[in-house]
Amino acid sequence: MKALLVYPEYPHTFWSFKYALNFISRRASFPPLGLLTVAALLPEEWEKKLVDMNTTVLNDKDIEWADYIFISATTIQKESVRILVSKCKLMKKKIVAGGPLFKIEHEEFDMIDHLVLDEAELTLPVFLRDLRDGNPRRIYQSDQWAHLSDTPVPLWHLIKMKNYASMSIQFSRGCPYNCEFCDVTLLMGRKLRSKSKDQILNELDKLYSCGWRGEVFFVDDNIIGNKVKLKKEIIPAIYEWQNERKHPFTFITQASINLADDDELLRLMVKSGFDTVFVGIESPNEESLAECGKIQNKNRDLTVCVDKMQRSGMQVQGGFILGFDSDPPSIFDSLIDFIQKTGIVTAMVGLLNAPKGTRLYQRLMEDNRIVKLISGDNTDLSINFIPKMNYDELIKGYMKVIDTIYTPKYYYERVIRLLKNLDPLPKGKYKFRVNNIKAFFKSIWFIGIRERGRFHFWKLFFWSLFRHPRTFPLAITFAIYGYHFRRVFEIT
Repeated sequence: MKALLVYPEYPHTFWSFKYALNFISRRASFPPLGLLTVAALLPEEWEKKLVDMNTTVLNDKDIEWADYIFISATTIQKESVRILVSKCKLMKKKIVAGGPLFKIEHEEFDMIDHLVLDEAELTLPVFLRDLRDGNPRRIYQSDQWAHLSDTPVPLWHLIKMKNYASMSIQFSRGCPYNCEFCDVTLLMGRKLRSKSKDQILNELDKLYSCGWRGEVFFVDDNIIGNKVKLKKEIIPAIYEWQNERKHPFTFITQASINLADDDELLRLMVKSGFDTVFVGIESPNEESLAECGKIQNKNRDLTVCVDKMQRSGMQVQGGFILGFDSDPPSIFDSLIDFIQKTGIVTAMVGLLNAPKGTRLYQRLMEDNRIVKLISGDNTDLSINFIPKMNYDELIKGYMKVIDTIYTPKYYYERVIRLLKNLDPLPKGKYKFRVNNIKAFFKSIWFIGIRERGRFHFWKLFFWSLFRHPRTFPLAITFAIYGYHFRRVFEIT
């Protein structure tokens, strides 16, 4: 059997970092970890090819070669999926699909031959058995959760690592919280399941032996969901592994705000190479947090929590949402103030949307407020329900926030604030590689010469170079991020 695994294309969005990737000659931020894992679950004797449409052109010869086309996708890839499916069906190829998009919206894809939904460790073996027996069904689902001890090492040899800015690894699935708008528990459950220490070290070894050096993304939706195991087993093991190999990797991850409550864990993570964490802060308004069930963010000083994590040496990337029923008219100004005060450089501000199947979707359906399915891009001014706030007022306020925080003056103010909090960085923490040197000269041309806000770039440039030299590589990185954000939001 010949299996072609295809990862559809992402549009230019906040998290695509397309414009930033051009500076370092990379084509995508992260590889398709799910498909690489699915490839490892397929029979060893099968021939396998993987085409990531974000890095490689999918040509007709690839499709003609295959007996089956395996597709995995998220909601934001929906348009690319439709084009891909139509092309494969015109060429009379069988399609097997799975992943978040098809789990939530499989009724929208009647052209797909087989839908292998939920976790592949559970449903893919059943499909493969039926396929071998000659009677595969159309839909495979499971009401169970997979034990991650059954999860194989991804088949990294199927991709060209040099196409990516970062590699990926997964420690756990699930989240103990149940925020109303979030589909993580729908897709992954609330019961935390995790890999063993040996599995994690084995996967790090594999990345290392494949020649990877640089950033590795722990994709867990909340890496501290199983904090005891993380703190007592996983992080100490990673620390020893890194020391033995002279720290070849830096790590980024996602966690809830209560990571700030554990000084020891913060210290251990930073020592082990974790330098960035994405935190869903959502709103500085307590009533909005209560409305959406974000209990872990309530009754705490969010500014102090962010400051604590950043002073420990870990950059905080923040997720924020506008459009809650409880948002007051002042929310736009208070959100701007919060983002500027905390120095969160990568501030992902989106409009509230209700993914199908979430508690928010059910509540809004009961109120007859759902108008369509989500686009998957909460920065494209689309909202799939009728908000309590006047829609025009909400959009006007949203654009005010975006136009303010990513205008060069305000953006570079946050960069300087963050770098002050992170300084002093450990010696050698951030190093220039060949691609970084290329990015440095490109940044001077595209940002320091051609952009209108170049004065603020040069202010950061010389401030960092002469007063905080260890932060200089990071300062250039953030300048490039800002260029990407302004291009995405068309801010001049």
